[in-house]
Amino acid sequence: MPPALLAITPLFGVTLCYIAVCAVSPFGNCRKCSGWGFQMRTDRKGRMKRGKDCRRCQATGKRIRIGRWLYNRWARIYRAGAR
Repeated sequence: MPPALLAITPLFGVTLCYIAVCAVSPFGNCRKCSGWGFQMRTDRKGRMKRGKDCRRCQATGKRIRIGRWLYNRWARIYRAGAR
């Protein structure tokens, strides 16, 4: 088997797995707030308190995956061109 084919096969497998993840679960946890929807803060005594709402995810704790975002963009352009 040629070395180029051996290098392409795992990349193709990883790509197919990512496509499957984007199809099954298009939303992932927000990377800034770790899916909480807000940042945790500590008061002066060191106890954890709820902080401000996360601006990146608008306090939902979810974000759209990059692959799903690209698919949505492609589908929107395709539908607009088909009219």
